[in-house]
Amino acid sequence: MATGTTGRTTAVATQPRKHEQVLPARPDQVRVARAFLAATLAGCPAADDAILCASELASNSILHSDSKKPGGTFTIYAEMHDDYVWVEVRDDGGPWNHHAHADGRPHGLDIVRALATDSGIDGDSATGWVAWARLDLPPAAPPHPAGQRKGTAPASAARRIAPHHQPPTPAEH
Repeated sequence: MATGTTGRTTAVATQPRKHEQVLPARPDQVRVARAFLAATLAGCPAADDAILCASELASNSILHSDSKKPGGTFTIYAEMHDDYVWVEVRDDGGPWNHHAHADGRPHGLDIVRALATDSGIDGDSATGWVAWARLDLPPAAPPHPAGQRKGTAPASAARRIAPHHQPPTPAEH
């Protein structure tokens, strides 16, 4: 060790990387939002879950907010921090009609809540809603010794939150 050093290392937090894109509020633009986030979050261990959350939030914006009106838009926003990812979707507001689904399947916000460390909705019907999700990143693992098995990737997010969906029988229609 060099003279005058303590042997400690100090972690220096980096500034978050911030990205946003305004898109027309049309169903075909959810794919564009996913591609934007895939490029923005490339290499991030929480990218798949963050993209799924943002996709659900964007779909809700397009289907349920005033963004669905002619000329409406939604904004996809992402911040990449050292220890978490933040994604949000801003829309054009409108009434908030949250209701339970009787089909027993997870829906948009249920999926977001299952995947995200925290999530919520801010704003109001006049100025617009901001639906967001925070996904914590796993702590960095120490390097693996040479020749030691490195483990396997976790199951995909879709398999973790919903069992295999069987199509309804004719009697269930």
